[in-house]
Amino acid sequence: MIEVTTSVLAAQTFLRGMPPGHLDALADAATDVTFPARHRIFAEGGYAASFWLIRAGRVALDLQVPGEGPVVIETIGIGGLIGWSWLFPPYQWKFGAVCASPVEAFQFDAAIVRSRCAADPALGYDLITRLARVLAGRLQTTRTRMAAECHGMAPAE
Repeated sequence: MIEVTTSVLAAQTFLRGMPPGHLDALADAATDVTFPARHRIFAEGGYAASFWLIRAGRVALDLQVPGEGPVVIETIGIGGLIGWSWLFPPYQWKFGAVCASPVEAFQFDAAIVRSRCAADPALGYDLITRLARVLAGRLQTTRTRMAAECHGMAPAE
């Protein structure tokens, strides 16, 4: 386990360029965690109490499909963000997440981060802007995959 500090967080892709004061606020809400392969980090419909930045390994995001069970919709690797449902009421996961390999990550306490964002709107704006970039990228990836599947082509990797 490593100590979660401002300088350690500053090196994370998602947080790169964030002001030191914002990183301090996040470092106090973070812990270093590890999960074994096949560990379910969270399940669709569960309460979203945390979010994670992946330091090592891969996490598969899945969706429950009636009659089929969980279907992997995307795999997130090093530097990736897992979870955004913690930010939006009713704080309920829209997808599930399971470790595709052993995973090392920083886990953030959502309630603490939300309270710090409420107390410091600049921190909240910074986080939401970064989160919007992640969501836009994932939406574009999904759009490209769907277009390729509709045309009978293999999606680009």
